Amino acid sequence: MTTHAHTPALVSSRLLPGYDTVARLSGAVPMYWRLLAQAGIGPRDRVLEIGCGTGNVLLRAKEAVPTATVRGVDPDPEAVAMARRKAAEAGVELELQVGVAEDLPLDDGSVDRVLSPLMLHHIAADAQVAALREAHRVLAPGGSLHLVDLDHDPRTGGRMRTVNKALSLLARLDPAHRRSRHGGRGDHGHGGQSGHGHGHGHGHGAQPVPELLTAAGFTDATVVGHGTTRMGPVTYYRAER
Repeated sequence: MTTHAHTPALVSSRLLPGYDTVARLSGAVPMYWRLLAQAGIGPRDRVLEIGCGTGNVLLRAKEAVPTATVRGVDPDPEAVAMARRKAAEAGVELELQVGVAEDLPLDDGSVDRVLSPLMLHHIAADAQVAALREAHRVLAPGGSLHLVDLDHDPRTGGRMRTVNKALSLLARLDPAHRRSRHGGRGDHGHGGQSGHGHGHGHGHGAQPVPELLTAAGFTDATVVGHGTTRMGPVTYYRAER
């Protein structure tokens, strides 16, 4: 399996315990529920979240549809461990794995819904179509992808620019982060899967998201709607398998 670098949630693993608080204060929770409503998960559906982070979306999916099979993939083992602890405390069964969007550890056609909240902008522009092709591969015929992402790269503009700079500074002061950079796992790779996008990613590049989805093999790729969070404006997308 190819090794992909990733940035931990909130840039540094030391900041991970504060991730859920940041997500709540940033206005992400209503966005989670809106994405789940858009997905229309059925009682027998198999659901995958790419970049599940600490499990915030998956726990809500299981709350909304307890009989659905719900699983998540994230490259950050510490975030996955935190999601497992939260699921155990809630008495909820989640299937959680460490993995990356470009190489999902799932069989072809094994899920009915793919969720992607605030993840795409963290993937390097030249790898985004490859990651979306993997989402297309694991979807069963008739399945659908539901994606929401920031409209602007938070490193260079928008409301999270200052916060992003502060988090990046804290990360550079973290000895573990410096060691990971020298060891080849710095913040130039597969970041946002491990944090629902609090500002340390790569941006969408030149192509609009519907074009990326079409290039990855999806049909009926469309903008569903727009929203606002304290991180900045977001757009919701849907595409069919």
